[in-house]
Amino acid sequence: MRPRSLEEFVGQSHIMAEGKTLREAIAVDRLHSMVFWGPPGTGKTTLAALIAAHSGASFLKLSAVLSGVKDIRGAVEQARESRALSARPTVLFIDEVHRFNKSQQDAFLPHVEDGTVTFVGATTENPSFELNSALLSRARVYRLQALDEGEIETILRQALVDKERGLGEARLKISSELLGLLAKAADGDARRALNLLEISADLASDGEITRTAIEDVVSGSLRRFDKGGDLFHEQISALHKSVRGSSPDAALYWLCRMLDGGCDPLYVARRVVRMASEDIGNADPRALQLALNAWDAQERLGSPEGELAIAQAVVYLACAAKSNAVYSAYKQAMQCACESGSLEVPVHLRNTPTKLMKELGYGHAYRYAHDEPAAYAAGEAYFPDALGEQRFYQPVERGLEIKIAEKLARLRELDRAARSSE
Repeated sequence: MRPRSLEEFVGQSHIMAEGKTLREAIAVDRLHSMVFWGPPGTGKTTLAALIAAHSGASFLKLSAVLSGVKDIRGAVEQARESRALSARPTVLFIDEVHRFNKSQQDAFLPHVEDGTVTFVGATTENPSFELNSALLSRARVYRLQALDEGEIETILRQALVDKERGLGEARLKISSELLGLLAKAADGDARRALNLLEISADLASDGEITRTAIEDVVSGSLRRFDKGGDLFHEQISALHKSVRGSSPDAALYWLCRMLDGGCDPLYVARRVVRMASEDIGNADPRALQLALNAWDAQERLGSPEGELAIAQAVVYLACAAKSNAVYSAYKQAMQCACESGSLEVPVHLRNTPTKLMKELGYGHAYRYAHDEPAAYAAGEAYFPDALGEQRFYQPVERGLEIKIAEKLARLRELDRAARSSE
């Protein structure tokens, strides 16, 4: 059921509708190197073949999973022969191009540069991270999107009536509701949708695809999820930002999306601990403890009991008072430590385990806080002398940090009074 013309192509209206960028380039026969980036089953290979056919170009296809530099050289030589014999341009399509290493990508770069081939790559991974900058600078990246359920249904209906390539000869019946279930189970992947339809057709009873057949076929079907890929990072980002934005419902949704897609619950638990420190901090220190408890519960109990504990922690964090004061202070302090070099520890703060150290003045004039009024040595200095006093931690006016800010303000007032009296 692979489309044979641009008119049969379904989806990607953001680049393929009339007047859109790629459609216009194809219409005026402006063949150029490009990268199609998107999830499986969205038409990357099909689109490359249609563009080549529309331009009258030869179409050579390699898979980065199975090919090496030798195969690239062979394809380039074939492109040269085609140009010499017929003056036809050649589209060199590299599927899963992100699987090529740097040297393999470099192997066809000169031939893209001199026009021997027009490079079209397909990848499910972010090209910014996986492709050489030199290659990216010579190719336009088009982002392909997962097909929506209506587009998937269109493809399924075409397959049901097409007598040459589809199931038209079988004259199968299926209700709109069940077709919708198949489209939903495909999760934006046209290839998966057609596979599910084909299996359902094999299970058809008396020329009708039944609910039982559909339910058997789609049971256990996982949602799109790439452990470590773009979709993975997009979803954990959505979870983190939902927690930060105090939206417990959205946070729960993204948590369940990740778990439903097969994400390791322990990974999520670790990230929840990070959220507790980064976005809640001292505004509600209980958040960190609850996050650690959830991680511990997942390790001890496994699924599904442990996942409920993670959900509890996620909801609590989303509802808790928010503060990134410790996170910001940590980054500032780290920058200061990196930039200020190996400054000496002030003598009065040094440890004195030996007689020699005492003779050298280590620990001299150190004021033991517990012996001071209110257990605070007002005016005492704790930074290196060359650095002077620094302020990194700025408590926010939320949660427990309100009290922390009030205490720090009182202590600083005591410091000012002590120093002004010296």
